[in-house]
Amino acid sequence: MLLKSLEFKRNDGQKVKIIEIPVLPKHNQYYFMLEIRLQTFLTSIYQRESQKSVYSFREYLKKVLKWPDYDAIFQTAILKNNA
Repeated sequence: MLLKSLEFKRNDGQKVKIIEIPVLPKHNQYYFMLEIRLQTFLTSIYQRESQKSVYSFREYLKKVLKWPDYDAIFQTAILKNNA
C-alpha cells in the first residue's frame, strides 16, 4: 500500500506533520470516507493547542473506524511460503 504524508504550519507558526495517509484510487469504495475523515482530522489538529508536531492518520483511523473497515483499507497481502 502506498502511504503519503502532509506537512503544514498552523496559525501560531508550529509545523505539523501528518504521516501514514493511505492513497486509494478514486473508484475504491473507501475513498470518499477517507477524504472526509482526513478533512475532519486536519480541522481538529489545526484548532488544537497541542505541542505535538507529528500525528499518525493510521492511529486516528484505528480509533474512529470499525475494525472490518480499517482492515479492508490497510490490508496486507499474505505471503505464501514465507516469501
